[in-house]
Amino acid sequence: MDLRALGMGLAFAVMWSSAFTSARIIVAAAPPLTALSLRFLISGLLGVLIALALGQSWRLTRGQWRATIVFGICQNALYLGLNFVAMQTIEAGLAAIIASTMPLLVGLAGWLIFSERIGLIGQLGLVAGVIGVTIIMGARLQGGVDLYGLSLCVVGVIALTFATLAVRGATSGGNFLMVVGLQMLVGSAALGIVASVVETVEIDWSWTLVAAFAYTTLVPGLAATLVWFWLVNRIGATKAATFHFLNPFLGVAIAALILSETLSAQDLIGVAVIMGGILAVQLSRQRRV
Repeated sequence: MDLRALGMGLAFAVMWSSAFTSARIIVAAAPPLTALSLRFLISGLLGVLIALALGQSWRLTRGQWRATIVFGICQNALYLGLNFVAMQTIEAGLAAIIASTMPLLVGLAGWLIFSERIGLIGQLGLVAGVIGVTIIMGARLQGGVDLYGLSLCVVGVIALTFATLAVRGATSGGNFLMVVGLQMLVGSAALGIVASVVETVEIDWSWTLVAAFAYTTLVPGLAATLVWFWLVNRIGATKAATFHFLNPFLGVAIAALILSETLSAQDLIGVAVIMGGILAVQLSRQRRV
């Protein structure tokens, strides 16, 4: 892996991990589903316009349309929608940790359901991931974490895992950025319908809210996608996915730095164990490829 790919991979991990902190700022001042629907509308339109400028087409293959709809509903509407609602009552760092377990869940499902061979290192990584989550959850439950918000995050990451497994290989055939932009528009539409029924639009305007919304829309929402696209093209999806092992640490570190969220020794130990587990699973998948 060259230095440019390494730098872009680190940049992607930072942008992805920071999304939880900016989301926490947004949901403290605005209806979560309405705000997320608007974010996806803006990001999706920008993504489609950039894709058109690059010569991409919205004449997608059947597999790409399936990926667009499944990911639009499961990732953008369910996963992120549930996380935005959850972060009204739980900390951004905890939401980031739960979301970061997705590579572990994908590896576990591939092993148990699809009989994929991940090797001894991968199996040990899965065990380490479970231990790390147990350490963190034990500490948080003793500290009185909101179980409703925690449950929403868990359901959300399961939905994302399902989407990842359901559309494996379906995004091949080009027009990647167009697919991503349309996924965002699908998520925006789904969230907008739900928000119109369950939410009342009351916004506590401030410069921090505007800054957080702009950042979430442009950086994790759009720039991270572009960086990921570049990274996958340069080093491949399997190697690019290795950078996910940084997400637990970066997620809690950014939340602690900007939101002053507290971190216990158990949190740090659990994060370290989860990071090791994710790295082991990804390295095992690289060997298999």
